[in-house]
Amino acid sequence: MTTLSTTHEEIPVGVPEESPVADLRDLIDTHLHMPFPFRRNPRESEAAAGVDAWLSVWGLTDEPGVAAMIARTRPAQLASYNSPTMDSGLLQIMANQIAYQFVFDDRAEDIGRRSPGRLLPMLCESIAILRDGRAPSTPLGAALTDLHRQVRTRCTPAQAARWAWKSSEYVHGLMYEAVAQAHPFLLRTRDCTSIRSLTAGVEPFYPLCEAAQPYELSSAEFHHPVIRRLGRLSADAAVWIPDLFSVVKEQRAGEMINLALARQREHRCSLQAAVLLAIEEINGTIKEIQKLYAEIELELSPAGVGYVEGMIGWIRGCYYWSRTVPRYADVTSVPAVP
Repeated sequence: MTTLSTTHEEIPVGVPEESPVADLRDLIDTHLHMPFPFRRNPRESEAAAGVDAWLSVWGLTDEPGVAAMIARTRPAQLASYNSPTMDSGLLQIMANQIAYQFVFDDRAEDIGRRSPGRLLPMLCESIAILRDGRAPSTPLGAALTDLHRQVRTRCTPAQAARWAWKSSEYVHGLMYEAVAQAHPFLLRTRDCTSIRSLTAGVEPFYPLCEAAQPYELSSAEFHHPVIRRLGRLSADAAVWIPDLFSVVKEQRAGEMINLALARQREHRCSLQAAVLLAIEEINGTIKEIQKLYAEIELELSPAGVGYVEGMIGWIRGCYYWSRTVPRYADVTSVPAVP
């Protein structure tokens, strides 16, 4: 049996003494490589109003705490920052889906924390809707059914099928997360990042990025190894960035599936040092994305270029959204230096 070392390994935090870096958010801003400039969609306010109306129609804001949670998470803002040129119809679907996933994810966390097995009815309903078109039996299921209808209306059959498949992967990931939370002593760093790639729920939005293009990508272009690699890297970078800003909130809540917290457990270091280790991994991922995209861009069709830029847009959007959204405001309560 492997025994973990109890030695505290402190990794130096690279902040100059005269630096104006005051808190953990400043530390992230200082060290994170973000080559993608801030942009927002001019239809953001319309999308925000649409989200409120859609959640109300399906009774989701009738649940205790949901309306306040949506106010703290600003799903339409995230959609706007991710997709600054997307038309109003697709932007609304994206904003609705982000809001739905926040509601679904928080509900799954609450239930799964008590017992992973209690998640089965909720997750099985979602899979039945996505895979078999079954009728819903709960307000959450009814909202998912309507979201699936919106996607089928706007996307091609192939894009809608990809959306359903990736959405099912997200649902399955929540069960893995619940099991990991219930048995944290078994959780290794690579398991954490694998689960995080599913529970991120980023890849279900990629078919919407494709639908925003003037035509569907060819099979050869869509399945090109570099395009597939860019999709994987973009999804990881997009979700790891919010992990940096949510780390204080999640540490206080006892959450396990977070890149920075995984690094802290692995290296037995301060939270600040763990954040820097996570940033190093994110920076390497973003630089690989830039390199691969530069190598293939000239070979891509206009739709292929738009698709890749749509995926990469999630990196930019998640950064600018995470650093100011009220949901992660606790990040400013921790100093930059331990």
